[in-house]
Amino acid sequence: MAENMSSDTAGATSGVDETLITYTHAIYALHTLAVLIGITTAATVVGSFVCGLPSLVAVIMNYARRPATRGTFLESHFQWQIRTFWFALLWSLFIWAVSLPLFIVLVGLPLFFIGFAALAIWIIYRVARGWLALRDRRPMYT
Repeated sequence: MAENMSSDTAGATSGVDETLITYTHAIYALHTLAVLIGITTAATVVGSFVCGLPSLVAVIMNYARRPATRGTFLESHFQWQIRTFWFALLWSLFIWAVSLPLFIVLVGLPLFFIGFAALAIWIIYRVARGWLALRDRRPMYT
């Protein structure tokens, strides 16, 4: 089985430019930096991820080199990274839209914090899972 897995990995990475793999690692590193900024400063994980310079640069990098990943296992990583960013933005807007009107009845504040805590955990999970799969040179299955 291990022999079969190594041949699958070799097949998935054959023909992939090593600099593009390094580039994808750099994108995960930028997303991780945004998460760490959110954890260690007054910013939130979600705020830093959606509005922070590291993640914004990472998404621009995704779109800039996306055509070069077509047909490789890296294409799934680029799709994973881009979807993580846009879904985080959409979910954060949804949480604001739902919790803000409910602040009047005092339900909005707990809903706001629970929603953003759950979203932060989801972002951390997506970045970690993606980067670990890239380390193992495995595609992401969305």
